[in-house]
Amino acid sequence: MKLHVLLVVGFAAGIVGCAEKEQAAPEQVSEMETAMPPVQPEAAAEQVEDWRDSAFLDHMHAHAEQLDDLNFALGDEDLEAAMTPAYWLSRHETVSGLPADLQPFVDGMREAAREVEEANDLAIARAAAKRISAQCQGCHAAVGVVTE
Repeated sequence: MKLHVLLVVGFAAGIVGCAEKEQAAPEQVSEMETAMPPVQPEAAAEQVEDWRDSAFLDHMHAHAEQLDDLNFALGDEDLEAAMTPAYWLSRHETVSGLPADLQPFVDGMREAAREVEEANDLAIARAAAKRISAQCQGCHAAVGVVTE
């Protein structure tokens, strides 16, 4: 629940003022972050008015809820319960108007969610869930939304 609240607050704060903010350099780049596709933050920020509407925010909140459910199930060591949110994350319809520069993050999130679905043990599922989170965080960083 904490993550969900942080995501919502961070996303809302990002909408208010991210279009003109400079991106801070990351302090440390993890191995997962280096595997994520590069995105031009300036290009994504220019399209803010076109695609970050209430439908988009609702869609992103649904992502956060599903990821929370997935992580709670894995925390409870219930691999079977993690399959339902993983299924949703891997197959739901993409929100309309998403800039093309952000699509690789969606694709990466879906691929990792499919890995959770196919996992036959908790360690594999947890590693894939971390990759889902990394894709989400990479997308947020690309558009200037701070969630921490």
